Amino acid sequence: MSDAPALVDAHHHVWNLDVRPQPWLDEPGHEPIRRNFDPYALRSAATRPIAGRRLTSSVVVQCVASVPETRDLLALADIDPLIGAVVGWADLTSPAIGDVLDALRAGQAGRYLRSVRHLVQGESDPHWLQRPDVERGLRAVGERGLGYDVLIRSHQLPQAIRLAERLPELPLVLDHAGKPPLVRRELTDWAQKLRMLARHPQVRCKVSGLITEADHEKWTVDDIRPVWDVLLSAFGPDCLMFGSDWPVANLAGGWNRWAATVEELLDGCSDTEIHAVLAGTATAFYHPTPVP
Repeated sequence: MSDAPALVDAHHHVWNLDVRPQPWLDEPGHEPIRRNFDPYALRSAATRPIAGRRLTSSVVVQCVASVPETRDLLALADIDPLIGAVVGWADLTSPAIGDVLDALRAGQAGRYLRSVRHLVQGESDPHWLQRPDVERGLRAVGERGLGYDVLIRSHQLPQAIRLAERLPELPLVLDHAGKPPLVRRELTDWAQKLRMLARHPQVRCKVSGLITEADHEKWTVDDIRPVWDVLLSAFGPDCLMFGSDWPVANLAGGWNRWAATVEELLDGCSDTEIHAVLAGTATAFYHPTPVP
């Protein structure tokens, strides 16, 4: 086992379009990533270190509402040492949610399932996370020692705040910082709501997915810095975790450019704070297995 400092990518995706279509890739603008991506491609892409750290472990995250996809991700984690944890999907509204989660965890690779996610960003109901059937499903998630990845857009932050209030025992991580409206540069309401969410001790936040919320062609570090400053002051480094959102990040510069940006944003942080953002927070939340 290497004693080199760890770097955990807490949010990336893989897909094989020959096995499972990804309908969201048919949307205009996704042409550059409308092909297959596997962890070996991630290894090839993630060549730049951050603060002297090279990628040691990763968390692979579901893309579509599919239990079979989750099974495939678990099986992949079982054979690929880079993947230390899986964020899967199960129907939170189903009365059988507990049985489904138990079956996933009982499989050979079930130990890699550490969190569940639903694409709430696509739900039109402004109270989706407060639906009684959804809350019942989320309680089943928490009862099994799993976390919940919150994927929302900035206008949906009130749902996440209410979720944190109503289920204080459920570990939550906010994906992509709640997708702040970087293109419009209208961060005041996002920042206010994000600070409210950050007050809840069970909530963590991913520093991920920000470059695809900015202008894909023209963004600079200075465009990202106001969001980083809010995240750092609201959550603190012990509640923040680095994620690449690869290969979606390829739409706006790719893994290495995002890595360089994160390193610049971390300038001025202590070694302890840098470790928290780059490995410690993700390790505490997901318990990923490092590459031997």
